[in-house]
Amino acid sequence: MTDVATRTWDGMTIPIAGTYRLDQAHKRIGFLSRHMMVSPVRGEFAEASAEVFVAEDPLHSGVTATIAAASISTGSADRDTHLKSADFLDVERYPTLEYRSTGINWQSNEDPIFYWARLRNHRFGGRGRSHNPPPQSEASRFVLTGELTVKGITRAVDLQVNFGGARRDPYGQNIFGFSATAEINREDYGLLWNVALESGGVLVGKTVQIEIAGEAIHAA
Repeated sequence: MTDVATRTWDGMTIPIAGTYRLDQAHKRIGFLSRHMMVSPVRGEFAEASAEVFVAEDPLHSGVTATIAAASISTGSADRDTHLKSADFLDVERYPTLEYRSTGINWQSNEDPIFYWARLRNHRFGGRGRSHNPPPQSEASRFVLTGELTVKGITRAVDLQVNFGGARRDPYGQNIFGFSATAEINREDYGLLWNVALESGGVLVGKTVQIEIAGEAIHAA
């Protein structure tokens, strides 16, 4: 193992180049949808694997992920059974969900008010002007473009990724952390089952919010 766990890129501390795998002990592959148009229901997939290739140029990095469809859990056995059925994921015919990235872009999240404040300080020599790089939280957002496959149907899905940082853990492993979100329409993947409500709307929301968090470990 190299003695260097991290490197600096564009003011950020990032992992060294190489292949990283999702840490099974530190992950959450979650989602949120709405029931009866009013209440959020959260769930997750307990079984998933992912491999991240961190390139010398971070913007050439990529990821592939596989999720076990039958590992879905929402806290209700009856609901989970229905979600695994042909009405939804049809896990007997389609045992996995797949994601493959196609590109990555740095996403500036600077609020215009901070831009104008810095401009004012620059023009008038105001105190508090700093030449330090932006904090990690300000400069660590990326858009991961990719393709999500559910029930044999593939659609483009962009993940909004927040890079959490990189370091060496107490066991000598090089790791980095991340979280990501996206929004999809489940009907785009053939998940069409629903019940119309007499008061208007439907029983199960069509929009699904994806919520991912985890750590990745450098492959030895």
